[in-house]
Amino acid sequence: MIKITTVAQIHFKKLLETQNEGTCIRVFVINPGTAKAECGVSYCPVEAIESSDTRLNYDGFDALVDKISVPFLEDAFIDLVEEDTGTQLTLKAPNAKMRKVKDDAPLQERVEYVIEVQINPKLASHGGFIKLVELTEDNVAVIEFGGGCNGCSQVDLTLKDGIEKELLEEFSGELHAVRDITEHQSGDHSFYK
Repeated sequence: MIKITTVAQIHFKKLLETQNEGTCIRVFVINPGTAKAECGVSYCPVEAIESSDTRLNYDGFDALVDKISVPFLEDAFIDLVEEDTGTQLTLKAPNAKMRKVKDDAPLQERVEYVIEVQINPKLASHGGFIKLVELTEDNVAVIEFGGGCNGCSQVDLTLKDGIEKELLEEFSGELHAVRDITEHQSGDHSFYK
C-alpha cells in the first residue's frame, strides 16, 4: 500500500528510537477524497492505536493507517530527500483527493479519476482545472475549463495537445473524443480580465 524508501525507513527507525517503546508511525489523510485532502505522518503512541488500524511492517518499525485513510493511500510513496537546504521527508499520495477506481469501473468513473489525479494537478500550476460535464452515448468526454484556464489564450493548445491526447491514449478504443463547452470569450466569467 505505502512504499517507503530504504533511506526514509532508516530515518523513521532512528526517530522512533527516542520515543516510548511500542510507538509507531501513523500515516493519514485529512479530508480524504476532497480537493482539500492533505496527507501527514506523525508518531502514534501505543494508547492511540485503534483496533481498526491497518498495520504495515517495515524494517525496525510499524506504520499504522486509519480505516478511512486506507483507500486514499493506495500507491502512496514516502521518501527522504537530501537537498542543499537540508533533509526533507516527502509523502506523495496520488489517490488522496479521489479514491482509486477499479480497472473494470464504468468509463465515466475512470475518466473522472484520470482528470483528478493526472490532469488537474498539471493545470493547477497555472491556476486552472477541468471537470467532466458528461460522457455522451458515443463516448465523447464533454469537459469544461475553470479557474485560470477560463479565458486563457492557450486553451486550444492545452485541450488538443495535452488533455485530449492524454485521455485518448489512456482510454484507447473506449473514448472517441474530448469536447470543450467552456465559454472562452473574454468577459465577466473569465478568470483573468
